[in-house]
Amino acid sequence: MLNRSFYSNGKLLITAEYLVLDGAVALALPTKFGQDMLVQNIDSSILIWESFDENHIVWFTAEFDLKTLKSTKSDFDNDITKTLQRILSETKKLNPEFLNSNRGFHIRTHLNFPINWGLGTSSTFINNIAKWAKIDAFELLNNSFGGSGYDIACAQNDSPVTYKLVSKKPIINQVKFNPVFKDQLYFVHLNKKQSSKEGIAHYNEFKGNINAYAEEISLLTKEMLNCDSIKYFENILTEHEKIIASIIKQNPIQQELFNDYFGQIKSLGAWGGDFILATGNEDSPKYFKNKGFATIVPFQEMIL
Repeated sequence: MLNRSFYSNGKLLITAEYLVLDGAVALALPTKFGQDMLVQNIDSSILIWESFDENHIVWFTAEFDLKTLKSTKSDFDNDITKTLQRILSETKKLNPEFLNSNRGFHIRTHLNFPINWGLGTSSTFINNIAKWAKIDAFELLNNSFGGSGYDIACAQNDSPVTYKLVSKKPIINQVKFNPVFKDQLYFVHLNKKQSSKEGIAHYNEFKGNINAYAEEISLLTKEMLNCDSIKYFENILTEHEKIIASIIKQNPIQQELFNDYFGQIKSLGAWGGDFILATGNEDSPKYFKNKGFATIVPFQEMIL
C-alpha cells in the first residue's frame, strides 16, 4: 500500500493581531510544534479519517463515501464532521481530480501539541490537505475558515516571516528574528482557547478608520526585527498593547491579570486566550504557576 505523509508547522502571531487583516505588516513565527498527516490507500471506496492528539489518543473519527463525500459513520462531534466534509468538498472544487480514485483512503492526523494551545490545529490541517491535493492552501483557507492567512505562511516556512495583505493577496518575506535576549522570553498559556472568529467580529465592531493604526503597528514590527535590547523590546510590546487596546476597547492582559508582574506581557492573536508573550527571568515560571498558569514554554523550546 502506498503511504504519503505531510507535515505543517504551528504558528504564533507576535505583532499585528487583528490589524493584519487590514494591511499591517505582521511578524509571525513558526513553532517547533505542528501536525502531520498520513495518507494510506485502501481497497474500499471510502474515506476513513482519524485524528490523534499529542498523547496518540483518537479525538475525532469519521467515514465518508468517496464519490459523494456523504458521511457514512461518525463517532465524534457532528459539527467537526460537517466542517471536514465541507473542506473536502472545497478541495475538490479547486482540484476536481482530488479523491477521484477507485480505491479509498485512510487518513491519520497527529498533533504534537495539546489541541487547546491554539497553535494552528486548523491551519496545519488546511495546509496538509492542500499539499495532498496540490492546491493553493491560501485559497482553500479563504474558501473555508477564512482569516488573514498568516498561519498558512507559518505552516509553510521554517523561519520567521513578515506577512502583509495587499489587495487580499499575501506578501511573505522570510526574516531573521533571533534576539540576543531570547532566553528572557516566555510563552504562557492562559488555560483557555480564544475564538479567532469572535475576536475578529469584536474588532470589526469597534475598529473605525484603521489605516493610521495599521501604519503604526507596521513600524513597530520593523522596530522589533531590529531590536537589540530587552528594554527596547519591552517598550515595543507596551506600545503595541496600547494601540490594540484603544481599537478593541479592552484592557491589556497585564492590567487585567498580571498587574504585579515584573516583566512586560503582550497578548498574541485574539485577546483573552491561548498564549501570551512575557519578558522575564528564571523567576517567571514560578510567578505564573503561582497565578494558576502552569504551561510556560521558553522561547527556544517553542520557536523553530
